[in-house]
Amino acid sequence: MSELVTVKMDGRIAVLMLNRPAVFNAFDGDMLVAFADWLTRLAADGAVCGVVISGEGKAFCAGGDLKWALEFERGAPAAFHELAARLHQGIVEIRRMAKPVIAAINGAAAGGGFSLALACDFRVMAESAILKQAYTSSGLSMDGGGSFTLPRLVGFARALEIAAFDPAIPAAQALTWGLVTRVVKDGAAVNAAIDMARELSEKSLHSLGLSKQLLMDSYDTPFETHIERERAALSACAAHPEGQEGLKAFSEKRKPRFVP
Repeated sequence: MSELVTVKMDGRIAVLMLNRPAVFNAFDGDMLVAFADWLTRLAADGAVCGVVISGEGKAFCAGGDLKWALEFERGAPAAFHELAARLHQGIVEIRRMAKPVIAAINGAAAGGGFSLALACDFRVMAESAILKQAYTSSGLSMDGGGSFTLPRLVGFARALEIAAFDPAIPAAQALTWGLVTRVVKDGAAVNAAIDMARELSEKSLHSLGLSKQLLMDSYDTPFETHIERERAALSACAAHPEGQEGLKAFSEKRKPRFVP
């Protein structure tokens, strides 16, 4: 059996590919174990400056494997409980990773694949790809953090519209609504995402990591607590070698040279 998730390095960028193309990279239990395990390893690997996530074949990810869930020996409710736990482990790794994670949406991203794409820091989408919430059309509710990230990207009213009507969202519409960062030609999503990750790797990853954490924590932190965290992070950045290089470069009127 081929690997359910593969990872290859492009310089210091890790390219993680979901690898069940025959079922449009739908998640089963084993695949999600491998997915979460890889993300944990990449988050801790100091040699990795960024992560690109995509899918083999025609799709990014079709979400949970409903056939697998319906055949699960303990029943579908237990199957979804298990799938969600494992998917959420990977999503938390993405959101807390102190390096950029970019979804290269090469084809359809539906259900859990939709939520996975939204959980990434940036999304590069092929022009013929579609996004589809999909859960509610099967009588299910969103998981994978989708109900958290979606209203923060498009606002509550638009998020509720997507949940209620479950439209297939083409790339141009996704860009207009702020669901994706960039739209590229078909076949170019992975390379465009790698280029984006490489561009980000030339910036201060320490600063980016702390900024990402502050933005995430801002959702559920009282204002005065949050601005104290901002002050601590700012001081930590100024004390870090990358912050010191940035300040020195500013005073010398040159581009900073950040070395991870």
